[in-house]
Amino acid sequence: MKRLPRPDAVLFDWDSTLVDNWGGITRALSATFTEYGLDPWDELQVRANAKLSMRDSFPKLFGERWEDASKKFYESFASVHLETLRPLPGAVELLDALAAEGIPMGVVSNKSGTYLRLETAHLGWDRYFHRILGSHDAPKDKPAADPIHMALEGTGVAAGPSVWFVGDSAVDLASAHAAGCVPVLVHPEVPHPEDLSDCPPAMQLFDCYGLLGALRG
Repeated sequence: MKRLPRPDAVLFDWDSTLVDNWGGITRALSATFTEYGLDPWDELQVRANAKLSMRDSFPKLFGERWEDASKKFYESFASVHLETLRPLPGAVELLDALAAEGIPMGVVSNKSGTYLRLETAHLGWDRYFHRILGSHDAPKDKPAADPIHMALEGTGVAAGPSVWFVGDSAVDLASAHAAGCVPVLVHPEVPHPEDLSDCPPAMQLFDCYGLLGALRG
């Protein structure tokens, strides 16, 4: 495994990086697809396809009806998302270790910022993060660099090779490359199910425990 210099700041994706909430997302998407006469995705399909923010993905799925469809999705998601939210193994230990080192942290997700902040608060994790940014919080969502720059504002650390951006998907890696940060992939599958050739990771780890070991190493 390639060793990287100690980061001055670490930014995280949320779903499938620090937490698992695909059960809630799947239930809400299933209700929305059914409402609009589409065949629902199972959880594996949702995990594979739900990478972009709603403002970038729903117009492709629902056309001119996408704003109404988004209201249906959030209506369903709001009723289940805290119930189905689960921390991933090693996430708490990883965040505790980074906090103990005084390394600024943030979250940059394509989930709605409103629900993202509810979830971090529900877990008691909002205390770890300098900023928690979701869809629509920056002018553009991932894979653009905008939310990364915004997440670092006020930390005294600029986007660049001293910042690790940790995520599980090609969208996360593309965003890290766009901002000039170190792209760190946390994903259990090798090879990764997506094509990463355009924006390869600087380091790939299987889980949060692996990332914790890399930081300590």
